[in-house]
Parts: sequence; C-alpha cells; structure tokens
Amino acid sequence: MKRLSLRTRVLLIAMTLLVAGMVASSAVVLVALRKPLVERVDLQVSIAAGVLAAAPEPLIANLAGGRLPEDGPADLYLAYLGEDGRATLSLHGPEVPVLPPLDRAAVLARDRTPFEVPGWRVLALPTRGGGSVVVAGALSQVDDTVARVRWVCVLVGTGLLLVLATAGWFWVRAGLRPLRRIEETAAAIAAGDLSRRVPFTAAESTEVGRLTKSLNGMLAQIEAAVAARTRSEERLRSFVADASHELRTPLAGISGFAQLYRMGGSEIDATMDRIERESTRLTGLVDDLLLLAQLDEGGLHLRKAPMDLRSLAVDALHDLRALDPSREVTLTGLGPAPDPAPAPILGDEDRLRQVVSNLVGNAVAHTPPGSAVRIGVGTAAGQSTVELADTGPGLSGDQVSRVFDRFYRADTSRARDHGGGAGLGLSIVWSLVTAHGGTVTVTTAPGEGATFRITFPIA
Repeated sequence: MKRLSLRTRVLLIAMTLLVAGMVASSAVVLVALRKPLVERVDLQVSIAAGVLAAAPEPLIANLAGGRLPEDGPADLYLAYLGEDGRATLSLHGPEVPVLPPLDRAAVLARDRTPFEVPGWRVLALPTRGGGSVVVAGALSQVDDTVARVRWVCVLVGTGLLLVLATAGWFWVRAGLRPLRRIEETAAAIAAGDLSRRVPFTAAESTEVGRLTKSLNGMLAQIEAAVAARTRSEERLRSFVADASHELRTPLAGISGFAQLYRMGGSEIDATMDRIERESTRLTGLVDDLLLLAQLDEGGLHLRKAPMDLRSLAVDALHDLRALDPSREVTLTGLGPAPDPAPAPILGDEDRLRQVVSNLVGNAVAHTPPGSAVRIGVGTAAGQSTVELADTGPGLSGDQVSRVFDRFYRADTSRARDHGGGAGLGLSIVWSLVTAHGGTVTVTTAPGEGATFRITFPIA
C-alpha cells in the first residue's frame, strides 16, 4: 500500500467503501424482497391447512378414493398424520420436505405458527380426530426470484463500479492537480528559481487554497532570506576588500617612510612625523572597525544616564565654529521653532558626543567653506530630536539609500564622511543611534543641502 501513489490509494479507498455500501444495500433489498414473498407462501399454506384441518378426515379420504394421490403438484405437500406423527394420507410431488417429528404434542407446541425447513414453509394444525394435518409450500419460486434479483444487483453493481472507477480516476487526478503543481514548483525552486510560486487553482477558503497561500508565504520568506543572505555575503566581501584596502594604505605609508629613513633619504623628524600621522590614522580606522564589530555583536556596553540633547547641540555649535569660523552656525528649535527646547533622553553621553562629532565633521568636510549650518533640538511626536542641516550640494537618491553603508563612497566628495576618509563615520552614527533605540534619517536633494535627523524616546 505504501508503494502506491496517492491517487491510487484514494481511488482504492473510495471504491472499497463503495463496494461495501453496495453490498450492504443489496443485502437489505434482498431481505426486504424475500419477506413479502415468504409471507405470501405462508398465507397459501395457512388457507390450505385451515381447510384440511376443519374437514373430517374420512370425508377427505372418500373424496380421494381412499387415499391422496402421490403425484401431486411439485410446490405443495399435504399430509394427514396420526397421533404418533406417521402420515396416513399424503399428496406431494417429486420432492418431499424433510420434516421434524410432528406427533400430537409437537404440533400443539407449534401453536399454529408456520416454520421453515430447507426449501419449504410448513404449517401443522391439529384435527378433530386427534391427529394433525401438515401443509408445506415450496420456496423454489421465492428463491428463484431472489436469485434473479441478486444477479441483477451484481451485474448492475459491477457495471456501476467500472463506470465510477473510470470517472473517479479522472476526478481524483483533477483533484490532485494542485499537488502536482506544488511538486513542479518545489522542483523549480530546488533548481534555483526562487521566484516561482504555486498558482491558485482553488478558493482560499478551501484546504488546497489555504495550503497554496501558506506555501507561497513560506516561499516568499525563503526568497527574502536567501536574498538577504546573498546581500549580506556581498556586503561582507565588499567590507573585507574595503577594510583591507583602507588598512593597507597607512601600512604602506609607514613601511615606505621606514624604508626611506633606513636608506637615509629623509630627516628623522619629518619621517617620524609622517609615520606617527599614518599610525594615528591606522589606529583610528582600527578603533572604528572594532567599535562597529562590538555594535554588531551587541557587546558594546552603554553607560546610559539621564541627559538633554541640548548639551550635544551646544557642543556641536562650538565644534563647527572652531573648525570653520567663517560659517554661519545657528542653534534653533525643530523646524520653524526659533529657540531650542528641552529634549530629555536616557543615553551614553560619550557615545552620543561621538555621533554628533561625526555629523559635524561630515558637514565641514563635504560642504563648501562658509556655507551655513543649522542645529535644531527639541521634541516632536513623543520623540526627543536633534537635527543638523547644511546648505551643501546634497545627495542623490542612490546616495541617500547607501549613505550609511560601511566604506561607501559616492562619486561626489559629499560621501567622504568624517571617518578618517574611510567611509565609516556615518555607519558609526547609524549603529550607535540604533544601539540607543533611536533612529537616524537624512532628508536631502541635489543642490538643496542635507538634514540629518536623530530621534530618541523621551526619557
């Protein structure tokens, strides 16, 4: 049974149940048919037995010429019995029923009720003379009728089973077509086509419809997971390549200056100064990579305490003025509000100062000298917010979607954020803000500047 296909098993189960139902219904029909036929024979036997029992036996004997002929009708048996049960007169055909002992006591015990012996219905009644009369009717016609009906049921049932089996084969095949499509879809997905979906061939309220919907949902999640994994692997490969390149640059400088000094081609002070700067650049890059790794693994411990974003905004104001005194830097509230408003949060002040410092350095490095910068702070929509808006060249749509990616550099100088020129500054901003449960967004357009907005839950 396990080796059979699902279609064959379903069909066999259905046909087995159908055969069982047809056999049971045929048996009920045959029993119901035989009962009135037997009752008709009982009626005939009862009438004949009543007449013979009421008539005097000598009268019957005189009418029969002293005895009943032994070559009577084949479907009837008539007999007079003595008190001991022996036949004194009989009328019968070639076949005679096999009767049980019918003495006077046995006949009285029958209580005028017809009984059946093989092939006959029998009724025994006591007579006035002390004996008894026995009348038996053959059941041959009844059995023949029942046999004919039985054969009709067999033939009709067999034909019906053949027709239903043929039709059921195609019906089951059509009903299982969605499973074949699911099988084909699974094979296509296994071959690499993750975009394949199971077509809807039934309403979603049916079992097949619900199964199709569930499978398509699962396939969509699998496709998304595989795509995310592929993107992650691509980012990892890109990250390793970019990190190797960024680490190799200062290392190559250190090695070159060391070789130049060894060859005596440079003054020791200038050489040591260049080596120190490259070492500082290398240390900063390694520190940034370690910080990002800790944030990815959730291993960075944040010392959160109540604070106000206004202190970070004031520090950003002073940093901008120190880095570029020619710039016009203003401290305002959010949007049209002229004055900064309290923005209490729960955060690690040192890490958040690093966030603001990266944004300030990014604005100074990638906007024209002297361009205005606005720093806004306050609360909106249940969030504490600090924003830094510049009037630089802005970013395009593709640059905006990747501006927080690690080591990402656009063609314009705007993407070279304050991360040692390695493209890590805004990645660190995004990771630190996310670690605090906040969000960072950028609103920009080419030629219209950029606004970096950081929001945190109000403490």
